[in-house]
Amino acid sequence: MSIENLTYPLIGGILIGFSASMLLLLKGRIFGVSGLVGGVLSPKTGDTAWRVAALAGLVFAGAILSIVNPDALPSDSSSSPFRYVIAGLLVGFGTQLGSGCTSGHGICGMSRMSPRSIVATLTFIGAGMLIVAIIRSVGGSL
Repeated sequence: MSIENLTYPLIGGILIGFSASMLLLLKGRIFGVSGLVGGVLSPKTGDTAWRVAALAGLVFAGAILSIVNPDALPSDSSSSPFRYVIAGLLVGFGTQLGSGCTSGHGICGMSRMSPRSIVATLTFIGAGMLIVAIIRSVGGSL
């Protein structure tokens, strides 16, 4: 991988880490995307605006990147919308089962040395590796 290919992930990682740190320091809240979405879908008085702003920032940043460098975000137009719906439902189920998502556990929880988040993140990574190995062993591609 060339240095040019590392630029956007590095900048993105720095921005996510900074954003998660500022949210924790300034609002005492965890930057977990599933929690942000859940809070917007089941709003509590006075607790929605910052969640909407954080989610809008994620979408806005992706939109800016796609304008600045259209090749930076891969697109797979060969997949059916049904596949994306099933994937989204499985991710939603997994975040409920794991009491959070990879961003909440992996970025925020592990940095706080939360044992639950460390176990959850290792489980996410292990399950992902296992699924990739299984799919590749039967001749599939991701």
